Amino acid sequence: LPKCWDYRREPLRPEENVVLKFSEQGGTPQNVATSSSLTAHLRSLSKGDSPVTSPFQNYSSIHSQSRSTSSPSLHSRSPSISNMAALSRAHSPALGVHSFSGVQRFNISSHNQSPKRHSISHSPNSNSNGSFLAPETEPIVPELCIDHLWTETMTNIREKNSQASKVFITSDLCGQKFLCFLVESQLQLRCVKFQESNDKTQLIFGSVTNIPAKDAAPVEKIDTMLVLEGCDALKAIFFLTYFYCLKVGKVFIPGLPAPSLTMSNTMPRPSTPLDGVSTPKPLSKLLGSLDEVVLLSPVPELRDSSKLHDSLYNEDCTFQQLGTYVHSVRDPVHNRVSLELSNGSMVRITIPEIATSELVQTCLQAIKFILPKEIAVQMLVKWYNVHSAPGGPSYHSEWNLFVTCLMNLMGYNTDRLAWTRNFDFEGSLSPVIAPKKARPSETGSEDDWEYLLNSDYHQNVESHLLNRALCLSSSEVSQMKDEGFSQNLSLDSSTLLFTHIPAIFFVLHLVYEELKLNTLMGEGICQTGFMHHPSFFTSEPPSIYQWVSSCLKGEGMPPYPYLPGICERSRLVVVTTYLLFLLKFMKNNVYFLLLQSIALYILGDESSVSDESSQYLTKITIAPQKLQVEQEENRFSFRHSTSVSSLAEKLVVWMTNVGFTLRDLETLPFGVALPIRDAIYHCREQPASDWPEAVCLLIGRQDLSKQACEGNLPRGKSVLSSDVPSGTETEEEDDGMNDMNHEVMSLIWSEDLRVQDVRRLLQSAHPVRVNVVQYPELSDHEFIEEKENRLLQLCQRTMALPVGRGMFTLFSYHPVPTEPLPIPKLNLTGRAPPRNTTVDLNSGNIDVPPNMTSWASFHNGVAAGLKIAPASQIDSAWIVYNKPKHAELANEYAGFLMALGLNGHLTKLATLNIHDYLTKGHEMTSIGLLLGVSAAKLGTMDMSITRLLSIHIPALLPPTSTELDVPHNVQVAAVVGIGLVYQGTAHRHTAEVLLAEIGRPPGPEMEYCTDRESYSLAAGLALGMVCLGHGSNLIGMSDLNVPEQLYQYMVGGHRRFQTGMHREKHKSPSYQIKEGDTINVDVTCPGATLALAMIYLKTNNRSIADWLRAPDTMYLLDFVKPEFLLLRTLARCLILWDDILPNSKWVDSNVPQIIRENSISLSEIELPCSEDLNLETLSQAHVYIIAGACLSLGFRFAGSENLSAFNCLHKFAKDFMTYLSAPNASVTGPYNLETCLSVVLLSLAMVMAGSGNLKVLQLCRFLHMKTGGEMNYGFHLAHHMALGLLFLGGGRYSLSTSNSSIAALLCALYPHFPAHSTDNRRYHLQALRHLYVLAAEPRLLVPVDVDTNTPCYALLEVTYKGTQWYEQTKEELMAPTLLPELHLLKQIKVKGPRYWELLIDLSKGTQHLKSILSKDGVLYVKLRAGQLSYKEDPMGWQSLLAQTVANRNSEARAFKPETISAFTSDPALLSFAEYFCKPTVNMGQKQEILDLFSSVLYECVTQETPEMLPAYIAMDQAIRRLGRREMSETSELWQIKLVLEFFSSRSHQERLQNHPKRGLFMNSEFLPVVKCTIDNTLDQWLQAGGDMCVHAYLSGQPLEESQLSMLACFLVYHSVPAPRHLPPLGLEGSTSFAELLFKFKQLKMPVRALLRLAPLLLGNPQPMVM
Repeated sequence: LPKCWDYRREPLRPEENVVLKFSEQGGTPQNVATSSSLTAHLRSLSKGDSPVTSPFQNYSSIHSQSRSTSSPSLHSRSPSISNMAALSRAHSPALGVHSFSGVQRFNISSHNQSPKRHSISHSPNSNSNGSFLAPETEPIVPELCIDHLWTETMTNIREKNSQASKVFITSDLCGQKFLCFLVESQLQLRCVKFQESNDKTQLIFGSVTNIPAKDAAPVEKIDTMLVLEGCDALKAIFFLTYFYCLKVGKVFIPGLPAPSLTMSNTMPRPSTPLDGVSTPKPLSKLLGSLDEVVLLSPVPELRDSSKLHDSLYNEDCTFQQLGTYVHSVRDPVHNRVSLELSNGSMVRITIPEIATSELVQTCLQAIKFILPKEIAVQMLVKWYNVHSAPGGPSYHSEWNLFVTCLMNLMGYNTDRLAWTRNFDFEGSLSPVIAPKKARPSETGSEDDWEYLLNSDYHQNVESHLLNRALCLSSSEVSQMKDEGFSQNLSLDSSTLLFTHIPAIFFVLHLVYEELKLNTLMGEGICQTGFMHHPSFFTSEPPSIYQWVSSCLKGEGMPPYPYLPGICERSRLVVVTTYLLFLLKFMKNNVYFLLLQSIALYILGDESSVSDESSQYLTKITIAPQKLQVEQEENRFSFRHSTSVSSLAEKLVVWMTNVGFTLRDLETLPFGVALPIRDAIYHCREQPASDWPEAVCLLIGRQDLSKQACEGNLPRGKSVLSSDVPSGTETEEEDDGMNDMNHEVMSLIWSEDLRVQDVRRLLQSAHPVRVNVVQYPELSDHEFIEEKENRLLQLCQRTMALPVGRGMFTLFSYHPVPTEPLPIPKLNLTGRAPPRNTTVDLNSGNIDVPPNMTSWASFHNGVAAGLKIAPASQIDSAWIVYNKPKHAELANEYAGFLMALGLNGHLTKLATLNIHDYLTKGHEMTSIGLLLGVSAAKLGTMDMSITRLLSIHIPALLPPTSTELDVPHNVQVAAVVGIGLVYQGTAHRHTAEVLLAEIGRPPGPEMEYCTDRESYSLAAGLALGMVCLGHGSNLIGMSDLNVPEQLYQYMVGGHRRFQTGMHREKHKSPSYQIKEGDTINVDVTCPGATLALAMIYLKTNNRSIADWLRAPDTMYLLDFVKPEFLLLRTLARCLILWDDILPNSKWVDSNVPQIIRENSISLSEIELPCSEDLNLETLSQAHVYIIAGACLSLGFRFAGSENLSAFNCLHKFAKDFMTYLSAPNASVTGPYNLETCLSVVLLSLAMVMAGSGNLKVLQLCRFLHMKTGGEMNYGFHLAHHMALGLLFLGGGRYSLSTSNSSIAALLCALYPHFPAHSTDNRRYHLQALRHLYVLAAEPRLLVPVDVDTNTPCYALLEVTYKGTQWYEQTKEELMAPTLLPELHLLKQIKVKGPRYWELLIDLSKGTQHLKSILSKDGVLYVKLRAGQLSYKEDPMGWQSLLAQTVANRNSEARAFKPETISAFTSDPALLSFAEYFCKPTVNMGQKQEILDLFSSVLYECVTQETPEMLPAYIAMDQAIRRLGRREMSETSELWQIKLVLEFFSSRSHQERLQNHPKRGLFMNSEFLPVVKCTIDNTLDQWLQAGGDMCVHAYLSGQPLEESQLSMLACFLVYHSVPAPRHLPPLGLEGSTSFAELLFKFKQLKMPVRALLRLAPLLLGNPQPMVM
């Protein structure tokens, strides 16, 4: 059926065009998907049939589509996508029967059922039973999308079989892409060329090529196609861009043509039997025993070069048809492919690669780059045939083979060319693999060398290659001359590459220059370097060393040529040099990477890394493809994504962007690498904290790279997370505090055992000690009652402990998902000394309040749940798994659920489970769950949670709804929950309802008559949260008169008539409570006061604040409850936030004058008498106002550790403790004093939150011991909450002062404490005490040593931003430490000298630091060399640097190798010290070298430049070789020369002036010695006859063989120009040195070199040696 398809590039919708995995879809050949067989997102996939009965019969896509049945005669099938990626390596390729994965991420393939496939007929029921689902994989993004447009019906039967059965995408050697369709019925492969349009939105299709084929597969590794021809011959085909195909050759598979072979010693390498395929007979019977890789046939006779041009390679040669033949090709991966044989077995073959030697690969790449495409492809095909012939080259002789092949193609007759004639093809002369062997002298083509020796080219840089490569004596040279010189040079001009010889030689020269920049390719240099100086070369071929040297000297240089993608190192060097050194010079665009980096660093030219770097580099191109060029430009453009300031930083960031790593740096020659290392050294001192990981690795800052690496990971366990499994504590019972990180806590509080003390005070799992003395008059029964009464008092304290314990262990534990959370039990028994008898409350001797422990158990559950860190991996199943089996543990589970909400995990609980819990009707579970889900959805206005909460709040339900019997406490929790979900949103309807609920009157049927206070308070807190901090800006609420209404609730007055839909409910008054039409202030005042405080929080609104001022006449004071004055004072101070000052004068200023003047001093004995004044009212008002002011001080400075605030609050706490024991305490009332003391203690703990301050701990410990008298459950609760806040999260957390935090703290620390453990109804729901979690934030910064992975001390410098109270200030802190609130800070810096400096700049945003703090605050730091940590050396007196620098004489410098371990942890340096610096017996000559190594090692380690050690040693060895005159090539001398030039370069001197403190990179004493030694060696050579040699060279006379290497060194070191530059100057006539100096000026030759040459040029016999 003709169908119309639309091919397009861009995806429909991301979720639609993603192919996920296989699934089943049945179908027989008769049941075909025709109408919509390939829809837009390629959904419908058919099954692929294996001709073998394999278990993997059918597979298909996850999306199946409706299939329309068409006529049974049709044998076509719908196309199928094969998704190779979905196959895991373990599965056999039989899974995707015709699956192909080409260059693309996915391919489309489809099949025809053809009669000659020996397939099993399918019955309709054999569809999907045996199917196999591949494991789920990552989504695959398609490269091409095919939209089905329409299908036409066809009457003509002739063309019905022309449907394609397989589709794949392949590409040719030049990157051109083809879409290939295999039309099996016509045995044809149709290839359509396509490319993207310039704007990348469309596909442009070219013409179609047809190839006869029975099957085909792309071989992506070598950009070819494998084609199975009709005669069952396999062919490898290269695609040509200009649209005809070039056949490469046959693929010869050993063993296949002769199935009768039975001998098989070893299983052939390339062919492996496929697992899971039932092979009829053993595969070994089918295969011959051939160990070679699958090779192309026929076999050419290697030595006969003439046959290379014959058409022999393309002749067909079919297999003998002996019954077994290749039936199809499938499963191509990389360069491997499976062949399906006609007898059902399969063979996996490997197609050989184009080249295995790295050197040959590089050369091929370069030649391919420079040649026109069709020539390049033909050349590659010729080479591939030679390389892959059976019995072809071994791994080693590949280079020789390549040379021979290339020479042939250029027209040389290699049989007669002496150079190639004697190649040892099996010898180990590979440039990369084998060690270099000296080549036997007779193998060189001596006439070439002779020519080369006399050429100008030899005098150039490459002169150093000759001696090492050729061991020729002059006599042999003369003999070789007799052979015909001309015959070797007569070339066949008809050959393929003849016309391109200059281009090929030029790119090979560039490859050679590139190899010089890789120390690992040194062998390759010796191979490529044997070249004449051809006449068509420029007189100065590009030399990278020469180029860099000129840059360093500040001379102008022509642009350096580079080959994109091949000469990347050269490019990098050039740019570095430019950046570092010269100024702007030339303008012009082949050789790129290292050059560019040198340009950037040495020249200070930043444009070199932009696309405009053409002035330093010329790019050799032949009509580059647009796409490739764009990719190049994108890759090398300089992205300013990270913060960089200096040139060095720009260079390092740019190099990382282009993929340069430390490993690349290590393979650069040391002289070329020096500028880059210098830039890295300068960056290492003060890098930015936001640099990416790769940059930090390059500059050698492991601390930063590890930080960057962890910053990219999701939050999870950090280095500091304790890994104590829950079951290890066998000896002692679990008290819930085993999982704290003691390592960090021991660093924070190292001097004492305060943590153990806190743990002892907060544990509630062990029996308490009941110490009662039995007086003689007490009977035993009375004594038991006495003990039990005492235990009951102590249990009030035990039940109050879990809230504090929850604070102490906050977020400290990562649970194991397979184990339930351990909840420590709440132990309410006692032990009585001396016999340790158990005392129990259940004996029935005394009355115990019912349900006494229910809330204590709830708090215990919350404390256990809050241990779970927010980053833990837990899910809904684990939460349900923790549900207890016993009903008595339900309260603990309710608390556990609330805790999971507070730490954000309850959002993972399925809605179904939430519903289950709520329908149980368990009051505590409902409270915990409602508060938990609300806290988890803080401020989100989530509708599902709103609905959940509304069911529990009658006021939010429609007036006609069914009356639900919701317990009072659950209503209170739901109201606060609404406040949390709508926090800060100022939602109009919610605010209106809550405002009315504050003053909800009691109803007629006993509704709302009990515990109205706690509901009213909850409504007030909720209203405050909804309108948090909005002040007078409540948009759209002006008609509600919120502040006036709240003021009325606070001071009383006539009740307003209820409006809205609930007015019906409030028509008839209560029959129980007679309130009349006035507001009951006792009920509404607390909620209204706090609502006003929260709405106007931090707004500094004076008019509202004046409403809250304490009354200043005795008459008015009588109208206000004293405890309400505490709330009013607190509210007023929170509104006037900026007026709060941390001193007692400010606290006293809140007390009205009448109270200040008339209040009694509690320490007086006599009470003043006065009828007018009620002293009790005055003194109670006084203490409550003071307590309110102190509490506001606590809020204002929460978590700040402000010293003034601490001193002020500590003074008031001490005062209240003395008042309690004063004789007149009864006037104020001990209960009031205890309340005020608890409030002040909580304020103190808020200011010092997380700090573990000792003075506050002492107060808490003192109050812990008080158990009798007025000390009820509520006061214990307050004291232990203070203790918990003081050690919040084990010192890792502190409190925030954001609006949201203050609202949460107001709920948690409401200053009215429960009288007993079941007291929720009077004022405040106990569950709200845990909302402090919403105000806690991680602020502990823990330095972790990156080498040892342990926490350590480090000095931080914290800079505060300036504010209205203080200017910008700096403070030094010793970390681990709690940081101040981040919005107050400007920057944080890890200070030296012990650790590498590190700056975190907060002016750019606090996100980076927040992510560090949220991951346990781990900040990686790196100890500098020779420094000890603060733990080992607190005063800094033991530093090894301090000892060694004190005496700088040479004996001290050769320091003992043992001490090096303190300087560095690098194993390479430690081994170097061990093996090269330790003296042994009878050292003799070696002592000098040992001393040198020791001092060099000392220098490198103390200056922290260990990477310079190899450079020092290489320089030393080179100088010694030069001294012995054994230097066979000049590359080492070039490196030394570059080092010397770098240190004397202008830019380096300027950098030293700008940063004088930066240690010099190489020892200043070492370089002059190097320079002096080389000068002396060369001068001695000059005096010993070298001058004659130089003279001969300059005058063009023949040279003496033995002197060549030293001459080369002299010429390189002194930058002597080639002789051809000298004659134009007319040197002969010069008479004076001045004249010479003038003439040589334009050659830029150094004066010191000229002084040595002057005697030769002027005719003086004696050189003027300096």
